[in-house]
Amino acid sequence: MFDTSLSRRAVLASAALFALQARAQGNWPARSIRLVVPGPAGAGSDIFARMIGDQLQAVLKQPVLVDNKAGANGLIGNDAVAKAPGDGYTILMSPSSAIAINPVIQPKMPYDTQKDLVPVAQVGAAGILLVAHPSTGFKSLGDMVAYAKAHPDKLSYGSWGSGSTGHLVMEGIKAHYGIAMPHVPYKGVAQEVTDLLGNNLSVGFVDIASPVPHIRSGRLIALGCTGSARGPALPEVATLTEQGYRFDADGWYGVFAPAGTPREVVVRLNQEINQILAKDEVIKQFAVQNMARPPLKSADQFAATVRQDIDTWQRMAKLAKLRVD
Repeated sequence: MFDTSLSRRAVLASAALFALQARAQGNWPARSIRLVVPGPAGAGSDIFARMIGDQLQAVLKQPVLVDNKAGANGLIGNDAVAKAPGDGYTILMSPSSAIAINPVIQPKMPYDTQKDLVPVAQVGAAGILLVAHPSTGFKSLGDMVAYAKAHPDKLSYGSWGSGSTGHLVMEGIKAHYGIAMPHVPYKGVAQEVTDLLGNNLSVGFVDIASPVPHIRSGRLIALGCTGSARGPALPEVATLTEQGYRFDADGWYGVFAPAGTPREVVVRLNQEINQILAKDEVIKQFAVQNMARPPLKSADQFAATVRQDIDTWQRMAKLAKLRVD
């Protein structure tokens, strides 16, 4: 016989739980928020995450705690967020390469990028830098290519990981110019820059921001940058397109949340982050870090950008025959 009292109790319990969840969402945030950065301290994603996080905790009235989880071109940190509860208390600051390229080169992804991560807000749009140690004597992309042609397999290059934008761009350069340069993948930009400064690595692609002080001091030489425009902090550094190798696609950093995060939390985060990005002081800070004025997009507009860029970058990765080293 059907137990109607049990059924009523279940319905009442479900209603009470729903009410508690709704009340909790209405009071969001009621505690600290974890902002996962899939890179080491000092890398580009870390710099912009802390910049945004400091401002975000002021307006949300709750601590925003940066949690660095570096390695595997962002796979480790992104996976942690993809598997986190969708309660609004764990968010991610990811570079575009970790979102778009990992699914192509990783033989077995531990999560589904487009199903398990919800786009919240775009944070900037820019290229990356090709740099060299001063001892190489390189001043441009052409100098590096000429040396590599004359010395096959003698010049290694670094990137912040297999499947990173730097890996993708250099593999395209190698194919275009017919040069052989072994790839040295690092767990993050910080380790790569350290080896470049110590002349343990001659050339490498790095993020747009963290090497700027070393370039200004002359400890590293910028050979060029990818993207649609020169960086505001290094206007003298020509784009690769200007130097004859067309690569004008812009990368970005983006804030994501786990699937299941309430829509109202996503919208609130998007609005607060966009208000932060529109501040004059933040625009100036971005320029100092070599990032152009950030675009302001709704969560839905950013989601459309993510879908488009996943298609574009994965197509380029397949053409470059990118693989995990």
